[in-house]
Amino acid sequence: MVQNLSALIDTVQKNCTIADARHARDMTMCTFLLEMREYYRWEMEIPYGARLPRDELGDWLNARESLWNTVEEEEFARLPLNQGEIDPFETDDVNRALIPQGLVYSSGLGRFRKPHFVLAELKRAETREGVQVLVAGCEYARDLIAPPAAMRDGAIFLRTDAVRRLLWNKYEEWQWKEKDTALGRAFAHYGFDGDSERALDRMTEAESEAMILHEIGEARAEALLGEDWNTMLGQLGSRHAELLARAVRDHLADCLVTLPTLLEREAFGSLHFYVANLSGLRRALFPALTQAYEAWLGSRDGGPFAEIVTRAQSHWLDTARQLTTTYNQDPDAADARLARLADADLAELRL
Repeated sequence: MVQNLSALIDTVQKNCTIADARHARDMTMCTFLLEMREYYRWEMEIPYGARLPRDELGDWLNARESLWNTVEEEEFARLPLNQGEIDPFETDDVNRALIPQGLVYSSGLGRFRKPHFVLAELKRAETREGVQVLVAGCEYARDLIAPPAAMRDGAIFLRTDAVRRLLWNKYEEWQWKEKDTALGRAFAHYGFDGDSERALDRMTEAESEAMILHEIGEARAEALLGEDWNTMLGQLGSRHAELLARAVRDHLADCLVTLPTLLEREAFGSLHFYVANLSGLRRALFPALTQAYEAWLGSRDGGPFAEIVTRAQSHWLDTARQLTTTYNQDPDAADARLARLADADLAELRL
């Protein structure tokens, strides 16, 4: 057993609080408030769909921001484990101690280099295409933002609690919106018009698999792009430039693995959900995919849909390499050049 598990949970949570203190207020006000509401729901163990107490939530928000002010300058704490203290970013070392005990830990830098930490129950561990997949269940410590899936130190880390929360939030949002959409078709496929709890279970399982497929695609894309890509992504300072780079790699990963697999399996619910979440820059970059989806809806012939996906593999690989070349030619000017592509010149990259 892990000695003094409560101390480990407290230390991981402290690091989460420090990370939030440094980065949470970088979000837009709308996103910040939505994320804080859900974080409060997790921390207070409030069931999905239950109304949040307004006054208590307001008091909690004020107290949390006061706490952030006191810890913002602190260093991340080393984790107390049986063999001694371990650097919180040494995920492999931590998991060697925790996985045999039915626990799993993840740490790393996410979008815009925000640190993420989570300690959770280990539901299962498996290997897919030579990549370790760690599936987490109940979360004992976490930060404000909860990425449902990520590649960390060569392993895929999937958070089923975060997947489930994401899906429920989207379901609640959709109830106030137009029903005949890709998102509505996804919810209908999983049976949300009947027993929503069982439907959420089915959708969580299916969309967790789709997220694992995406991360396997990320691993394939990384092998094709090489270390130059990671160097570029780690050096970009412009948010727009980073968003563009990540959108291009996401498309490459999905066209290599996620979409071909979903089409082959006829995973209709996941295909609807995928298109429903194709928004912003990713949607603007890939209008051909939305057109293929609309055509597929009418005919249910997956052939033309699959052809677009196959053609897109080489397009997104070439585009990613073009971005890397642009960066390598002049790293100091790359932020501005890539940001300009993201802001105004998407026609050069669009498929």
